[in-house]
Amino acid sequence: MDFSQAFFLGLLQGLTEFLPISSSAHLILVPAFFDWVDQGVAFDLAVHVGTLLAVVIYFRTDVFSIARDGLISMGQRRVVGQGALALYLVIGTIPAGLAGLALLDIIDNELRAVEIIFATTLFFGLLLGVADWMPKRQRTLDSLNWKDALLVGIAQAIALVPGTSRSGITITAGLFLGMSRETASRFSFLLAIPITALASAVKLLEVAAADTIVDWGAFLVGTVTSFVIAITAIHFFLKWLNKVGMWPYVIYRVILAGVIYAVLM
Repeated sequence: MDFSQAFFLGLLQGLTEFLPISSSAHLILVPAFFDWVDQGVAFDLAVHVGTLLAVVIYFRTDVFSIARDGLISMGQRRVVGQGALALYLVIGTIPAGLAGLALLDIIDNELRAVEIIFATTLFFGLLLGVADWMPKRQRTLDSLNWKDALLVGIAQAIALVPGTSRSGITITAGLFLGMSRETASRFSFLLAIPITALASAVKLLEVAAADTIVDWGAFLVGTVTSFVIAITAIHFFLKWLNKVGMWPYVIYRVILAGVIYAVLM
């Protein structure tokens, strides 16, 4: 992999990880479009670390408060501050964590097919559009409960299928549960932290066990690029959310599905 490919893939990961358009689909499709050799698990780990750092730094105040209040709540055995939200993030992470561990080989080897990405890109894109049309989306983070967290967590587990989009399906679930766009998006982004950390840890162990030769230069380019682009994407996504809604992303997904069908199928 040369530096230009590492830069482009890092840019794609940073841009698509937190937009509801599926980073996994783009990382699979781009090498197919340009006839590149698959970048491999080790490089995917590098760019995921970049996006993980981006979301942690962007929401650093929230992350610190939630972690602190969660630990205090555990120690005192009562809800303190944002301790309930900390619990909900744990609950929301469990389904995807269990599904990832149980289905890792299937996800990596059998679900990366272009036909599956076409179907998930189109179906879950349209589902996001339906959810964005739903009325009475006023719920805030303070109104969430453990059932909401579990349902969004199950949606996040479905996102292990490439093309679904982790942020897309968790925002969709939040909208169907009556959350405002901002609430659904913020909960989705916060929920990305533990699951991305777990996924990165699993990939790190996989890379270490495989004794993979690491191209540190390309990895550094990919990680830095994904970090810079991801933190920018989060900022502008939240800034423009109430102005543009979800339909620009729905339209993009429908067009992408059409391109996949026309070019790769």
